[in-house]
Amino acid sequence: MERTMNITKARKEFYNIANQVNESHEEVTVLNSATGNNIVIISEDDWNAIKETLFFNSIPGMAESIIAASKEPLDEASKYQEDEAW
Repeated sequence: MERTMNITKARKEFYNIANQVNESHEEVTVLNSATGNNIVIISEDDWNAIKETLFFNSIPGMAESIIAASKEPLDEASKYQEDEAW
């Protein structure tokens, strides 16, 4: 499937586009030459992942905390304690 197409073709192929973006997780750009306002079709799972990333990036210090934690050796990582206060 093409990853970029005009709006007329997208209208005709919408069912196939929907299935393709859900299976491949690759976006499809739809060009609207009449207005110049293009759209991008993505899966709901991908959209939810983008929203989650934006949310976490909006929390001051969160990105730095995640990066720091990813560098921590697993054998030095804190163990989850069920009764631990958050």
